[in-house]
Amino acid sequence: MTTVTIGRPRLTAGLDAHERVDHDTHVRLHGGLPRLAADDLIALAGLGGLRGRGGAGFPFARKLRAVQRSAHHRQTPARVVVNAAEGEPGSAKDAMLVERVPHLVLDGAELAARALGAREVVVGIADRAGRGTDDPLQESLRAAVAERRSTIGFRVVRMPHRFVSGQAGALVQGINGRAPVPPGNPRRTSESGVAGLPTLLSNAETYAHVALLALGGADQYAAVGTADQPGTVLLTVGGSTVVEAPAGTPLTRVLHVCGVSPGQAVLVGGYHGAWLAPDVVARAHLSRREMADVGGTLGAGIVLPLSRTTCPLGEVARVLRYLADESAGQCGPCLRGLPALAESFTALIGGEGAPEAVLTAAGVGEGKGACAHPDGSAVFARSALAVFAEDMSTHALTGGCGRPVVGELPLTDEPDHRHARLLLDWSRCDGHGLCAELLPELVRLDRNGYPEEPDVPVPEPLAGDAELAVRMCPALALRVRQPS
Repeated sequence: MTTVTIGRPRLTAGLDAHERVDHDTHVRLHGGLPRLAADDLIALAGLGGLRGRGGAGFPFARKLRAVQRSAHHRQTPARVVVNAAEGEPGSAKDAMLVERVPHLVLDGAELAARALGAREVVVGIADRAGRGTDDPLQESLRAAVAERRSTIGFRVVRMPHRFVSGQAGALVQGINGRAPVPPGNPRRTSESGVAGLPTLLSNAETYAHVALLALGGADQYAAVGTADQPGTVLLTVGGSTVVEAPAGTPLTRVLHVCGVSPGQAVLVGGYHGAWLAPDVVARAHLSRREMADVGGTLGAGIVLPLSRTTCPLGEVARVLRYLADESAGQCGPCLRGLPALAESFTALIGGEGAPEAVLTAAGVGEGKGACAHPDGSAVFARSALAVFAEDMSTHALTGGCGRPVVGELPLTDEPDHRHARLLLDWSRCDGHGLCAELLPELVRLDRNGYPEEPDVPVPEPLAGDAELAVRMCPALALRVRQPS
């Protein structure tokens, strides 16, 4: 993981000389941690214009106030959670903070815990490739807790490295001992989060900014950035380079510092974000407002340039298949909508599909999902249609663009290796249709009464139903292939 700083370092201070900033070095760089009452911390966050850095951009002062009021109203203690799970494969900024400057993150979390009267901070991290005890993030956190000698308890919870596991609701579910997927009936964590208690939950970068605000004051914090977004932002460029830059910095400068060009287009905001054509990239700046002005989003701070050597439609189709497979399997827009969206976009590669089919699939169940996953994936697909319209025309006329799909857009794993598949043997199927009755979420019949797809992924919540369909099939035409 490479770290680059534009301007004076803040979140990345000390990394030019240290692989990891320990507590003594942290105090020399930033000073000792002050003690702030809840009202003071809320006022400071408001003066600093601090918003969450996990994607939604919710004002931190309002979130903190909501937790304080809920805890007071219920006469219960509050909980504080740091989300460093980062389910998106293109994001590494929170992992960098936890691994290399953990005390900034823990300072912010401890400030919030003391202000709310919480006795413990829970830090959620991703279990990347099942590293276990040799995970550098967990080792860094363990060392940081020992260095701090705080009266606040710190607990680390490892989450599966899945796209949806990085969502706030999924993290709370995992901490509470349930399946780490977004809850089907989402609640505000400020009212009911960990153990059903009012919970302050933000990502690692947000807590690091809380620490910078408290350690340096609002005036110093606002010395860089824009009027409506003071301070700096962290970006993950190309999946592995973490960049700190003042808010408002031109996107082209970030790409130049990283030694990359916009290529065919740049994806901003991750796989729930938007594509920007090169001429739009030239006008884009790193703030929520300025990025929205050109049709983009900062989201989780992911920037992925796409070179001219790969087929853009093939790259987008790869990601849409991955997003469909990462479904939590809890609602129709995910179970039916996302596979249909991936299939409709895949059809464009051979010139057989139509953009209208993609738009139709993207609109299925819009706003009705159990979480933001189906709608975010639809935004990604629609943006690709707009930016890669010329490529679609080429594929429609010639059946391809002559470029291979080289897999530039990062994925955590190939879906087929991690999830069961429901397989249909066409030579046995007699069109009885019982499978569609038992598995309406996965099996759709064509006009002749036969299943449309011979190979579909099986989300974990439907594994039992899939096995039942296999046992009940009168023609013995179904089987479940387990992940390798």
